[in-house]
Formats: sequence, structure tokens, C-alpha cells
Amino acid sequence: MAKALVLEKAGRLALRDIEMAETLGPEDVRVAIDTVGVCGSDVHYYTHGKIGPFVVNAPMVLGHEAAGVITEVGSDVTDMGVGDRVCMEPGIPNTRSKAAKLGAYNVDPSVQFWATPPVHGCLTPSVVHPAAFTYRLPDHISFAEGAMVEPFAIGMQAATKAQLKPGDVALVTGAGPIGIMVALAALAGGCAKVYISDLVEEKLSVAAQYDNIEPVLIGRDDPSAVVRDATEGWGADVVFECAGAATSIQTALDAVAPAGCVVWVGMPVDPVPVDIVLAQSKEIRMETVFRYANMYDRAIALLGSGKVDVKPLITETFDFENSIEAFDRAVEARPTDVKIQIRLDRA
Repeated sequence: MAKALVLEKAGRLALRDIEMAETLGPEDVRVAIDTVGVCGSDVHYYTHGKIGPFVVNAPMVLGHEAAGVITEVGSDVTDMGVGDRVCMEPGIPNTRSKAAKLGAYNVDPSVQFWATPPVHGCLTPSVVHPAAFTYRLPDHISFAEGAMVEPFAIGMQAATKAQLKPGDVALVTGAGPIGIMVALAALAGGCAKVYISDLVEEKLSVAAQYDNIEPVLIGRDDPSAVVRDATEGWGADVVFECAGAATSIQTALDAVAPAGCVVWVGMPVDPVPVDIVLAQSKEIRMETVFRYANMYDRAIALLGSGKVDVKPLITETFDFENSIEAFDRAVEARPTDVKIQIRLDRA
């Protein structure tokens, strides 16, 4: 039994003891959790009890963005040791699957992902995790930053799928946490300028604190027109659609340059129309993103180099005992909030 933040059912959280599978295998490590980020998917499970086909039918521990300290290693683990500061990739595939052999283990249908029903998450003092999906943090990177590697890895996946070239101009639609992560990854990947659009000015203000990220307030300005004006009528080399709204999907197709690329990152709740003829007339390339694969090492390297700074995106940190309060704060969706985190007491 272990104390954990448990989603009992939609709208009901409890901080209580729950039975967790804690057996340490020969290729596993045991990690004392220090910091866990509150993700939008965690919040959606809290408020709705499901995401698409994933339904909470039994109590489930939340949390999948985590960092901590190794306290025990399995008998076959030789490259990590007790005391190592680490973050953990939350999706564990079947390494014998075709998807894993192709290097696209993120689309393995049998992947076990923290806090995705029926798999428990990591908002508990200690977890057991495969060493292969556990990553050592540089000494100067905090646990709070380490817990940000997971959402930043989505940005890294998007930037990689875009096949960015030095000097590209990009547009990101949607200035939520993932949109900002994508913008930062796009800059790190070589973009000279990233425009980011949203309906909420406060969100844009958070993104605009970074050099070379230019905010576009929808309703006051047309993102497509702004990008065309900035590129002598050509358009964005790459558009990252991160809002998942029908209007922003059309904006992505309008704003992208001929022979450019649109990367679909946001997930619409319901099917939306797509102007295929417009896409064909520009002969654009389209890419999709579902989580990430083989991105953690690169994400940690960028944070460690100082080229990407995620610290300004950590809005507030709550103690473990106030985890329910942290989730209720996340449900409020304050426009200036980017990432809420929870810190566990490892004393």
C-alpha cells in the first residue's frame, strides 16, 4: 500500500493509500518521486472521467510528468545507481512489437502509459520503472525542470517531424503549455522566428517573454495575414497546429507556404473538416504527432545546454498534501497559468 493521489471517478479525487505494484525487476529502478507536473490529460480525466476510448472504470493514480532520485536498482542495471537524479519517460512499449522495432514505439498499441486507464500514474512517493526509460539529469537541472521534460518532448517530436531548416519561419496555433513547448523546440531546431496565435492575450504574454516568439492575438489580428506580411506574401515554412479547433486548422492551411509543412499536434474533440484541395494546391507536406519517441535524451541535452529555459513556465508548486487543491487550480485554467507542479516530501 502507498499513499497516492487517486482519481476515484470523474470529479472526485482522494489522497489515500492504494495498492501499487512495486516489485523491482532485474532491469528496473526504484525512484523516490520529487516533482510531478499536472498535465491537461490528468485534468481531463478528473473532469470527464475519460479521454476518447480510455475510460476510468476503477480508481486510478494520476500523474505522468515526473522527476526524482533512484533509491534501488535491479540486478541487471549497470549504468545507473542509487542517488542518481532522474526523470522518467511514462510510456512503456512492448519492445518486441513491430512499432518498437521500427523506432516508433509511441504508436505501439500495447504501450503502457502512466495515468492512462487502467495504468496507475506516479503521484505517489515511490515508483518502479524500467531503467531503459529512466534518464539521468544534469546536476544543474532542477527536479522541477526535469518534470518538464515530458511535455517538452512533445515539442521536440513536433519540431523533428517538421524537418526544420535553419532560418525557417513558423506559426504555432494555440499558446497553451504544449503550444509554447512546440515554439521553444522550433526555435531550438533552427527557426529564425516563431509566431504564436491565441484568443487569450494573457497566454500570449507568457510566450512573448522569449526572444523571437511573436504573439498574434486572434480577433485583433489575422495570423495568416501577419505571417504573409512578414514573409513578403509567401507564408510560414512550417505551421504547428496545437489548438485542435476547426478554425485554427483552417488557419494552418491558409498560413502555410507553398511546399511548406503543417504538423498536426492538437487533438480536436470531434472530427473537423479539412480543406484538402487547399492543401493539394500548395502541395504541402503534413505530419502528425502522438506523444514522442526517442526524444528524452535530446530534450534533456537542450535543457542542460541552456538553449531552452522552461523555468518561466512553472507557474506554481503545491505540496503533495495539497494535491487536490493543485488539480482544482488547474481546472480553473487561469489564463496566466502554464504549468502547475506538485512536490513530494522525500524526507
